[in-house]
Amino acid sequence: MNLGKIQYSINMNLKQKIIQYAKTLGFNDVKIAKSQILTDEVNRYKQWIASGFNADMHWMERNIDKRADIRLILPEAKSIIVTSFSYFTNYYYPVNLDGLGKISRYAWGDDYHEIILYKLKQIEDFIRLYNENSLLKSYVDTGPILERQWAIKSGLGWQGKNGMIINPKYGSYFFIGIIITNLDLEPDTPIKDMCGSCYKCMEACPTNAIVHQKVVDSSKCLSYWTIESKEDNLPDDIKNNQNNWVFGCDICQEVCPWNRFAKLTSELNFSPRNGETTLSKDFVNYLSEEEFYKRFRKSLIKRAKLKGLKRNFQL
Repeated sequence: MNLGKIQYSINMNLKQKIIQYAKTLGFNDVKIAKSQILTDEVNRYKQWIASGFNADMHWMERNIDKRADIRLILPEAKSIIVTSFSYFTNYYYPVNLDGLGKISRYAWGDDYHEIILYKLKQIEDFIRLYNENSLLKSYVDTGPILERQWAIKSGLGWQGKNGMIINPKYGSYFFIGIIITNLDLEPDTPIKDMCGSCYKCMEACPTNAIVHQKVVDSSKCLSYWTIESKEDNLPDDIKNNQNNWVFGCDICQEVCPWNRFAKLTSELNFSPRNGETTLSKDFVNYLSEEEFYKRFRKSLIKRAKLKGLKRNFQL
């Protein structure tokens, strides 16, 4: 990382420096939330768990105390730096989907955990140039962090009825990155919910997985079944409403009016591998385990495993 070529005003405070540097790395936005206990948010999270809406994702039931109080992760925490990074690319699905299965946009390219975490570590290094005593911990869906709730607290966006965080300037096709720090940075102001009377996401969900506004029942969600579930077979309601989705589902985002403002990503590694936004049923059918892991190395698709992909194609 060559920081020497980046010029910063003497009068620019550290928060402004962080924002400016993050944007040179391709981040769309950087907002700050004040460290606090997420009492109401965790109570809603507990209710969601108690309702069984996490299906068999039991790891979500662990470390609830840390999800509530981020100081159990970093005792000196004063600020939460919340970042957004677009994964939207100018590629689309083929018109003819005969024999093809659609991949969710966020999984077209390389694993975002590695890419975004590396960029967050660069921000950490940058901050230490100005404050060598700064304590910093970065996460990208890699720890017991309620990322979406911190995004709301920081003003990065509001939570849409589909549960996604929406920004009025670039929609919802973005990854959220978190840096917890002991630095006392000026917090930003949350923005109002601008979904209004729109219910397009709820109406478009083919399995009615959005059971209430901002509440998704994973046991009805195509994304859960095509990625997380380890069951040998898909339920009939899922199979009958798959709409060619074999890894994830973007329907609730595709119909969201705010995504007409989606910004193209600056990260080439988020572009579809080999230009492919779908997988061929025949290709998956004849893949060996060794070929699968070689083909999907550093890809999120390996999370479903070959067995899961074949199930999703009903092979």
